[in-house]
Amino acid sequence: MNKLYSKSGLLVGAFDKIVDGKQTGLYTLTNKSGCEVTITNYGAKIVSFMVPDKKGVYTDVVLGHPSIDDYLTSEEPYFGAVCGRTANRIAGGRFSLEEKEYQLAVNNGPNSLHGGIKGFNAVVWDLKNITPNSLELFYLSPDGEEGFPGNLSVTIIYSLTEDNSLEICYRATTDKTTILNLTNHSYFNLSGEGDPYMGDHLLILNADNYLPTDATAIPYGDPAPVKDTPMDFTEPHAIGERIDDDFEQLIFGNGYDHTFILNKNREDEYTYAGICESPKTGIKMEIYTTEPGVQVYTGNWMTGNFAAKQGRHYPRRSAVCFETQHYPDSIHQPDYPSVILRPDEVFNSRTTYKFSV
Repeated sequence: MNKLYSKSGLLVGAFDKIVDGKQTGLYTLTNKSGCEVTITNYGAKIVSFMVPDKKGVYTDVVLGHPSIDDYLTSEEPYFGAVCGRTANRIAGGRFSLEEKEYQLAVNNGPNSLHGGIKGFNAVVWDLKNITPNSLELFYLSPDGEEGFPGNLSVTIIYSLTEDNSLEICYRATTDKTTILNLTNHSYFNLSGEGDPYMGDHLLILNADNYLPTDATAIPYGDPAPVKDTPMDFTEPHAIGERIDDDFEQLIFGNGYDHTFILNKNREDEYTYAGICESPKTGIKMEIYTTEPGVQVYTGNWMTGNFAAKQGRHYPRRSAVCFETQHYPDSIHQPDYPSVILRPDEVFNSRTTYKFSV
């Protein structure tokens, strides 16, 4: 890394710091067509992602901050981050495993969210390997961290391919039975980060069903069909077209913040999840994943209070997240795909975001 600035205008040196006794940095992946992804090992966060629009102009399509100091104090702690040990919510922050009770931090209303007070989004990952188009990060989460059992070893490999795809591969093992649900929480605006509203983006989801939730975003249990509701993206709709409809689920979430159950033959099959497109830039993003669901979150609680990259502000609904993952609160729902990881098992997961115009 000898470049002073990234293609997206980030000062690379603004990410050099010692945090929790470990060195942080900004790492750049490029491909032959000129795409660029920057990632920091603080929270394994995607900081910027430059892709060409319909005119060939390179556009940064993820929200983020211009320095490590901003990430350390951000009111949006999940920008671009890997969330874990368990992404999404666990009701009451409590669960039992092998006849033992565990209590986690309650950090989202009455529930535990995204791994607790200091989840994987707020730790420094070890840099294991970097090439021009791939980055391998590792984190050992010690037994008892944030209340979870087992020493958990997690490897993430980010790969930027020549067809303008970012592939994220996760691998994890444990020495004691634990629970695990990993996702990347990038906030996308395909019109460019700083564009004030993503409601014009067209969205198709490969999902005939979704998980209705209570007012605290915990699923009731049974999936519900999307048909004849504002949750139906089996045909293309603008994300903002029905977002303020008088529909209980949208009122609970202040917009979309729901798990869509992907249509699959088996729950870990690598399949197409959906496609999102900006009419302004023509940038399309296809999503593929081995995960059984995708949480669609429309930035309903963003404030626009702070200056981010290039001094831009991010108001409410200025981004959309596609968090490929297992379902929320799965540990309390035996019918859901299991989030339990045992010592003789290896967790593997793969998600791809593919860009075109």
